[in-house]
Amino acid sequence: MNNFLLRKINTRRKKAAGFTLIELLIVIGILVILMGTVIVAINPMKQFAKANNSQRWANITAVLNAVSQNIIDNRGTWTCGAGALPTTSTNMADTASDPTGYDICACLVPLYIAEMPGDPTAGSYVDCNTYNTAYSIYQDSLTHRVTVEAPSAQSENGDSPEISVTR
Repeated sequence: MNNFLLRKINTRRKKAAGFTLIELLIVIGILVILMGTVIVAINPMKQFAKANNSQRWANITAVLNAVSQNIIDNRGTWTCGAGALPTTSTNMADTASDPTGYDICACLVPLYIAEMPGDPTAGSYVDCNTYNTAYSIYQDSLTHRVTVEAPSAQSENGDSPEISVTR
């Protein structure tokens, strides 16, 4: 009789020691739902797009500031070996990287800006002989206002963002 009671107590302990399959599946299901919600809330691709677009805003503003400073230093005229600023949107790059580009680096580096900033996803800079900003520049022929733009801006909300600064 004593053995019977001991076996009964041991079987109760074994049953109470672990989780059932249903309990584990419910916990895993709840964790999957919570992780899915967090990933949707964070949306890493949107965060990368925002970071890259912020860098683009800073870069084109720096280039426009350097161009403006050159114009100010030369009493209102753009003086550069590349000639007058283009009147249509033209990529700022060395002519080896982009034969149709506007080579602006030697006019700005190092006097007005330390190095030519490039687009975070498409730009490159080694020196003034090897660079491609992937940014465009032009001067309006009527108002003489200069615009620098980032044509490869990334969409954050499914829209087509326009990143440009005019001065």
